[in-house]
Amino acid sequence: MATARTKHLKRLRRLHRSARGWSVRAGLLTGATAVLVPYSGLGLPDAFWAAGAGGSIAIAVWRWLDYRAFRRLPVPEEPDPALVGAAAREKLVGLVQRFPAGKTVLSEFDRQREAFRLRGLTVAEPWKRLDRASAMLSGLIGRLGPAAEAAVLDATVAEQSLRDLAQRTASVERAMGLGPAGESLRPAHAMLAAQLEQGVTAYEQFVTAAAGCVAEDSATVGNLTDATAFLRGVAEGLADLRTAPNPRPQPA
Repeated sequence: MATARTKHLKRLRRLHRSARGWSVRAGLLTGATAVLVPYSGLGLPDAFWAAGAGGSIAIAVWRWLDYRAFRRLPVPEEPDPALVGAAAREKLVGLVQRFPAGKTVLSEFDRQREAFRLRGLTVAEPWKRLDRASAMLSGLIGRLGPAAEAAVLDATVAEQSLRDLAQRTASVERAMGLGPAGESLRPAHAMLAAQLEQGVTAYEQFVTAAAGCVAEDSATVGNLTDATAFLRGVAEGLADLRTAPNPRPQPA
């Protein structure tokens, strides 16, 4: 993608080439007129030569004025490569989203990218379970009916809270590898990991109850309300945990 600086310099070079080109044409036509008019007198063909020479001179002067005026303009700064990359990514994402399955492809790509970042950490397995349950719930939403809209909204909020908690737990786990000072984070990491495990389990129970509703299993339909209430309580607890300050290593 061309930047503003690139476009500015490209236009400047184009104006310079145009000014030089018309200067050459004006010189050739003026020289031809200066030779042919005294040689054969001023006739109709010579009038065309003279008109062409005069017009070329006028255009050449005009082009040089345009070039000099544009050259006085400030050249845009070189853009930040990170911003250029982000803009290119947004443009590519917008292009892909125009296709029927574009949003699904992008969502799956983001899931795989996040799973790759968490590879080797203790939160990797809960993250995969959350991904599987979320994908299953996405396929059930259209069949649950309007009566389950509030429950699905609670599940969406809980899923986002669980993903935030997983990222927070992963950050603490990475900090634990910084040396002896990171060892003091082990209790905080264990607490966050247990909270994440509890939340993912509650989310899976909600999805199981939702699948039972779709299957019209009366026993599971009755469990959906309980699963929703439990999941809502977990989401509220995660919200309180998210607003708490980040755990810091205590001095030994």
